[in-house]
Amino acid sequence: MTRVKGGTVTRARRKKVLKQAKGYFGSKHRLYKTAQEQLFHSGEYSFNDRKKNKSNFRKLWITRINAACRSNDISYSKFMNGLKKANIEINRKMLSEIAIADPNEFTKFVELSKNALENNTETKSEKNVDLNSLTVAELKAIAKDKGIENYTNLKKAELISALK
Repeated sequence: MTRVKGGTVTRARRKKVLKQAKGYFGSKHRLYKTAQEQLFHSGEYSFNDRKKNKSNFRKLWITRINAACRSNDISYSKFMNGLKKANIEINRKMLSEIAIADPNEFTKFVELSKNALENNTETKSEKNVDLNSLTVAELKAIAKDKGIENYTNLKKAELISALK
């Protein structure tokens, strides 16, 4: 069997690695072995940072929304809670863009959120809720609000019958 020399293939592979490592500091762009190691690490860093980028942007959007909310005399958490209660589904990216580009429109969202919070101040005891789906702690809180005596010693079934 004849001997096959892989010189051209090896040189091409090494040139490709060194070309990708162009701009790296020191021997990392000159020597094949260190360049290859650095490329492996760089690949890991870029993969991880692509994942981190998503949370970084979310933090940025939340910060922008919070700043706009504070200028409208409401906290971020109350604003988002109000939007949820008003059944307004808009993502944080769009909210932050609206807060920057059109503050008057953002103020309308704040007003909707505040109205939803004011209209939704009823407690669970005033709403028609399935008492069986509530926890014992929630049932005890409702019993306390209604003024039922000795509610602390009652079991779940007894609490439900006392509330009805």
